[in-house]
Amino acid sequence: MIISEDLLVAYGAEYETYKPGHVIFHEDTAPRFYFQIVSGTVELNNYHEDGKEFTQSILTDGKSLGESFLFSDRRYPTNATAKTDCKILKLHKTDFYNLIQNKPEELINIVRALSESLHNKYVMMYSISSSDPSFKINSLMSYLKGDGNTEKFSFKVPLTRKQLAHLTGLRVETVIRTVKKLHNNNILKIKNGKIFY
Repeated sequence: MIISEDLLVAYGAEYETYKPGHVIFHEDTAPRFYFQIVSGTVELNNYHEDGKEFTQSILTDGKSLGESFLFSDRRYPTNATAKTDCKILKLHKTDFYNLIQNKPEELINIVRALSESLHNKYVMMYSISSSDPSFKINSLMSYLKGDGNTEKFSFKVPLTRKQLAHLTGLRVETVIRTVKKLHNNNILKIKNGKIFY
């Protein structure tokens, strides 16, 4: 958790539940709340004019979403959509400001989380800029697995082929072929349809 549940509740946060597909906030709306995921998975995404989805990020338990926009006068550049059943703490912007003014140590936690998010964006932008699908998929797997886990095939990738496609800008068919190629080259393993990296 970036900010403890108890502290958020003490400052007026309320628990809200969202079913898969429910939009938590829409692109081009004004940020009015701090959101922190208690449980579940949320996707930050956009839709191109042709209806094709582009996934910006996938967030899970303990992560916050859209908090950076509370510090500017800009509207959300993405949608936030529940991908699973979600339980989320929602704190009004005014109460959020009161919290960080009264508890400045919490601002350090938020800045740390924002810095981590920005780092991840740079890593992903670099991999997405490549025209090589194998490089894109391999980079995404390395990013998801993290630096601490070096054991081969120990990480179960928590994403579907479709989600991998949305995160990399590839077609689902290309992801399927590339994952199979990486499996054949012993870079990842496919076990019962699941990817292990």
